[in-house]
Amino acid sequence: MAGESVQRHRPLTGAWLALFVLLTLAGLFLAVNHLFNLRFFVGFVLLENRYLYLLLATFFSLVFLLFPARKEAGTRVPWYDVLLFLAAVGSSVYFAWHGERMVREAWEFQAPAFAVGVGVVLWLLLLEGARRTGGLALALILLVFSLYPVYAGWLPGPIAGFSLSFADTIRYQTASVEAVLGIPMRVFGNLLVGFILFGAALHVTGAGRFFTHVSMALLGNVRGGTAKVAVVASGLFGSMSGSSVSNVLATGAVTIPAMKRTGFRPEDAAAVEANASSGGVLTPPVMGAVAFVMASVLGTPYVYVAAAAAVPAFLFYLSLFLQIDAYAAKYGIRGLPRQELPSLRESFTEGWFYMLAFGLLIFLLVYLRQEALAPFYATGLLLVLAMLRRNTRWTASRVLGFVVSTGQTLVELVTILSAVGLLIGGLIVTGVIGTFTSDVVRIAGGNVTALVVLTAVACFILGTGLTITASYIFLAIMMAPALIQQGMNPMAVHLFILYWAVLSEITPPVALSVVAASGLAGAPVMRSMMEAMRFGAVKYALPFFFVYNPALVLQGATPLVLLEVVLAAVIGLALVAYALQGYLPWIGTLNNNPLGYATRLLLIGAGLLLALPERLTTVLGLGVAAIVYGGGVLACRTRWLPLARPEAPAASRVEGNG
Repeated sequence: MAGESVQRHRPLTGAWLALFVLLTLAGLFLAVNHLFNLRFFVGFVLLENRYLYLLLATFFSLVFLLFPARKEAGTRVPWYDVLLFLAAVGSSVYFAWHGERMVREAWEFQAPAFAVGVGVVLWLLLLEGARRTGGLALALILLVFSLYPVYAGWLPGPIAGFSLSFADTIRYQTASVEAVLGIPMRVFGNLLVGFILFGAALHVTGAGRFFTHVSMALLGNVRGGTAKVAVVASGLFGSMSGSSVSNVLATGAVTIPAMKRTGFRPEDAAAVEANASSGGVLTPPVMGAVAFVMASVLGTPYVYVAAAAAVPAFLFYLSLFLQIDAYAAKYGIRGLPRQELPSLRESFTEGWFYMLAFGLLIFLLVYLRQEALAPFYATGLLLVLAMLRRNTRWTASRVLGFVVSTGQTLVELVTILSAVGLLIGGLIVTGVIGTFTSDVVRIAGGNVTALVVLTAVACFILGTGLTITASYIFLAIMMAPALIQQGMNPMAVHLFILYWAVLSEITPPVALSVVAASGLAGAPVMRSMMEAMRFGAVKYALPFFFVYNPALVLQGATPLVLLEVVLAAVIGLALVAYALQGYLPWIGTLNNNPLGYATRLLLIGAGLLLALPERLTTVLGLGVAAIVYGGGVLACRTRWLPLARPEAPAASRVEGNG
């Protein structure tokens, strides 16, 4: 969440920076007043629609100051962006001012002509804001689906729907609680603001440095230790910040140079950090913005979503950790000397208050179920305790950085979430969702596996061109009902879609986490993306495991069954991880010849069988693994299986690939 697009921001100075800070603080004040029910606006009813429109006025309007229309634009705010900023403020305030009248007169169906004109302005501004923050692909998809009601009646078969005029479409899109003010925007206004604030506070006070130092002290001197540090540090920081790119920037600045120094190629260092950081979006307790949307779509408390995501997140990080271990063993990469590592005691002495704030957040989320208010209290505690140490004490520049960092994230997030509401509105008002679900089930012939694969393909295609939130929401509306209708567990289905949506963080052409990490590593972007896909290979397969076996997401499983399936999954993913890297413990590095490739493929197949829910597949997987691995150990000991020669020294590999 925090800092997701730092490199695309226009640096604001002077009066524009002052305006940005002022509107950010105004938006935060609105959120605090609404969530804590302070009743500051005496005599004025601040209905939820008024509150959300005012958030658009304070945050969304700033997108035209913060994000330039073109990448090559300079630092000066051009006149047309000033006009767009004023238009965004004016149109949002207009709807906020008439909030009570909108409810009373049902403006989503019969708004006056002038309101339709203002709605057209807001609609166009949202599309342009989506283009600047999410890219041209997102803007074009939103354009097509926001106008879907206009031409839905002319479309054939399963994609046909109820038609509306252009004016009626605009009325529904801008005034309905199912469109611009739909689930994504309501989640933003009622849940996300506090968590974004908490993530920004962590970033500004140096939590990334704390988690990196603790991880360095624990793992820095083991085989491949610097990369294992990246996994642990990014997992810890990401579990609290919920952001991929800010995670890369916070921890990667330390871990990537350390990985390169010990022998990792630049592209491999970038790939490891990108995978470790993108996993934070899937790691409780905070996760990413889309997880809160998911909780609202499911109609379940967020803490249940976080609990369900715990085992898959553990399995992903375990597989990444084991792949790194295999990589380090294969290339002879050692850790850093103990004397160069930070002291664990000193690290905890310097950053103990992060854990205290973290503990308070968990307590409020899990035991008191204060989802909306918990991050505010945790942020408050963090800000107070940070004053106790000189190097984390709040100064004027640090406060300014905190407000600006928070504002940057809020501006981008509110723009994408409100714009994605146009997609939801276009699909809901036409009634196409119900018929589409039935038709998809019919096309798949009622075959659950075909539906799952179709969903994965759709997620992959959308995820490579859209943001995580946009691709998740689209598929949660269009595909999830079809899978649930076939008897699949709703939580497992939505987590399946979420995982595949998050794959855009490491999959070309988007791969924002890889772009940020490759910049820090000085590595070619496309080569880094290819390596990121290899290190994150388990992330592509893991969703299939839990969608077929909901016990892995804590759905309907006794503790004994859960232990059994987790143990089988751990063994299976360990086989996959080592086979992907071509190194097997107690055997060594496999040759890149037909026998080596066959061994790797057999172990990958056995590992995947182990992770499937049926007892028969588990037994079969264990049998294949035992035969192949046991035979490999025996062949290695009898010199029947030739192993690869040791790789070139780490230093020469770095020089040769730098």
